[in-house]
Amino acid sequence: MDRCAGRRLADWLRNDGHDVLEARSLGPDPGDKALLELAESTDRVLVTIDTDFGELIYLREVSHAGLVRLPDVSAEQRIAMLSDVIEQHRPSLEDRSVVTIRGGRIRISRPPT
Repeated sequence: MDRCAGRRLADWLRNDGHDVLEARSLGPDPGDKALLELAESTDRVLVTIDTDFGELIYLREVSHAGLVRLPDVSAEQRIAMLSDVIEQHRPSLEDRSVVTIRGGRIRISRPPT
């Protein structure tokens, strides 16, 4: 869980039974590339509101275990959106897809086979 996604979202995920590792628990910010690599090495989907991860994944081809990019909205809205993604798109998350929510629309980019 990227720092910008928020502690309330992380707490909600934990309460829902998910194993969550928050970037804030790692000490000083290691940077986006390091977070993406850590998530991949521990087989975790990275949750963020940061737009920089698209460049790392698509232009620099940094490997990953999946990404959810939420909009910068209230914590309650992020929780509701992520809940919908988990409920409706779990197979895509398990398949290491990139899920982006923008303007109320969900875009799923599957990894190349």
